[in-house]
Amino acid sequence: MAELKPQSAVSKMLNAAWIRPFLFLVFIVVAWDLAIRLFKIPAYQIPSPGDVIAVLRTDWPELLRQSWPTTYATVCGFALSALFGIPVAMLIAGSKTVESYVYPLLVFSQSVPKIAIAPLFVVWFGFGIIPKVISAFLLGFFPVVVSAVQGFKSVDPDMVDLARAMQGSRFQVFCAVNLPHALPAIFSGLKVSVTLAVVGAVVGEFVGSNSGIGYVMQRSIGTFDLPTMFAALVILALLGVVLFWIVDRIEKLIIPWHVSQREDVIFAS
Repeated sequence: MAELKPQSAVSKMLNAAWIRPFLFLVFIVVAWDLAIRLFKIPAYQIPSPGDVIAVLRTDWPELLRQSWPTTYATVCGFALSALFGIPVAMLIAGSKTVESYVYPLLVFSQSVPKIAIAPLFVVWFGFGIIPKVISAFLLGFFPVVVSAVQGFKSVDPDMVDLARAMQGSRFQVFCAVNLPHALPAIFSGLKVSVTLAVVGAVVGEFVGSNSGIGYVMQRSIGTFDLPTMFAALVILALLGVVLFWIVDRIEKLIIPWHVSQREDVIFAS
C-alpha cells in the first residue's frame, strides 16, 4: 500500500505557500541593492532598498491613510465588474444574437486607452471617488466577461440534455450544471480583474485627485522624491496581493471540489 512520505520540519517550511515568494522577494531586494552598489547608480535615478524601507518605516501612517481611498475605489470598481460582467457573459454565452452585437464592441472598447478617457470622467463627475471607481470598473470588467463567457460556453451539452431529460427547469439546470461548470473560469477572470482594478483606481487618481496612492506617486514624481514613489509602489503591490489572496480564498471555499483546489499529496511505494 502507498504511504505518505515523511517530511522534515525544514522541508515542510520550505514547501509552505508563503515562504517561496518571500525568499524570491529577498533575492530581488538583494540583487537590487547589489546592482546599485556595483554600477554606482545615483539615488535620483533609482533609490536603494534601504531608502525605500526608511520611508515605509517613517511615513507608514500617511501611506496607510492614503491607501484607504485607493482600496475603496478598487473594491467598488471590482464589485461592479463582477456584478455586471457575469450577467453580461451569461447573455453573450446564451444568445448568438447578443454575442454578435455586444462582444465585438467589448473587444473594441479595450483598444481605447483608459488613461486617455479618464480626464472625461473628471469633467463629468468631478474630483470625487466616482471617476476612480469607473476607471477601476472599466479595467476589471473585460477579464470577467471573457473568462465567464468561456466558462459558460465550455459546458458539456450532454450534461445539459441529461438534466433537462430529468425534468429540470431552466433555472435548475443552470444552477446544477451551467454555473458550477463555469465557476473555475469565472474565478480566473475575477483574479485578473481585481489586480487590474487596482491599476484603474490609480489611473483615476493620476488624472484628478487630492488623495490616494496615485496622488502620492504623482506628487513624488513632481518633486523627484523617488524613495516615496517606490514606497507607494510597494503599497500598491501589497494591495494587489491581498485582494488577489482574498479572491483565491473565496474560490477555495466555493469550489473546493475542483481539481485546481486539491492539495498535492506525495506518495511513496
